[in-house]
Amino acid sequence: MLFGTLEFCELAYHSVVREVRTQSGNATFGVMKEVGQMATFIGMFYALYLFMGRASVIRGDFMMFLLTGIILLVVHMKAIGSAREASISSSAIMQHAPMTTILSIIAKAFGGLYLQSVAILIIVFVFWIFGMDMTVHNPAGLVLPFIFAWASGIAVGMIFLMVAPLAPGPVGIFTKLYMRAQMVTSGKFIPAGYMPTAMISWFDWNPLFHSIDQARLATFVNYNKEVSSMSYPIWFTAIALLLGLMGEFWARKNFSKSKHGG
Repeated sequence: MLFGTLEFCELAYHSVVREVRTQSGNATFGVMKEVGQMATFIGMFYALYLFMGRASVIRGDFMMFLLTGIILLVVHMKAIGSAREASISSSAIMQHAPMTTILSIIAKAFGGLYLQSVAILIIVFVFWIFGMDMTVHNPAGLVLPFIFAWASGIAVGMIFLMVAPLAPGPVGIFTKLYMRAQMVTSGKFIPAGYMPTAMISWFDWNPLFHSIDQARLATFVNYNKEVSSMSYPIWFTAIALLLGLMGEFWARKNFSKSKHGG
């Protein structure tokens, strides 16, 4: 069992390295690409807030308010795309042992996480150099919101990935609708503590909504209205991953039967 675990970890490592190189040619270009995309998002929403006003922004540094929303949003959406683009049991590459669907998902997920994490560090470092206040009230409190913004995206992407062979058209449409809904229901525009009670019920189904709000609770000393819970994205991720793994097992088993039967 130990040997098998070590062998799988080695395969996963090489798969992640290969995925990073495949996505962008080299890691440096991939990181710069991620930096450019995140900087574009930040610039767009900064301009949008200037146009709409900042009435609902938490008292504190405005850029930190933007970063805690936009970074987690980008990480979540890219995680969905990473899992959604992984190879499934019917893909040609799956005919080459020891490649598996789980290994493909791990490579996509951790390859994307590596590039995004380095890009985030670069952006924060550049802001710090230019004299922006990067003070965080509780730095350790940012760890779980970041991890589960990413992990919940992987879990949702796995659900889409496993259902796609059965209904590729509707799943593609629903994936786009889900990702569009994140632009509104993630809570990046309005802090959860400032929302009317009736409005919160339209947002609290979203694991990203809870992750972003928990990240802002950890960031701002002046924000202490706890209307979200870190336990929700944790349970959501665990259940969605379980369903995704069950779907992967079913797809692999049925593909194997059809392969040998045909």
